Amino acid sequence: MSLMDRWTNGEREAPEPLEGNVVATTVTGTLIWLVLFLVQLPFYSWFADNGHTWWLWTCAVGAALGCVGIWYVRARDKAIKRAQED
Repeated sequence: MSLMDRWTNGEREAPEPLEGNVVATTVTGTLIWLVLFLVQLPFYSWFADNGHTWWLWTCAVGAALGCVGIWYVRARDKAIKRAQED
């Protein structure tokens, strides 16, 4: 029996999922990525000269994906509230 089998064979009960304010968490993370991008933007030439422009684009993509995440978690919260009302 492997180590993974002990966790996945059904003998252990899964813990309840943690529910928090996922919208606020996602907005905060998105804002952090955006701020990191904006702070690094004035130094673009330094990043380009040293081959580190991926740092900027990682932050930009993090902010863009965070916007998608905000849309998703807001829709999820609405769906959960709707289901609880029924």
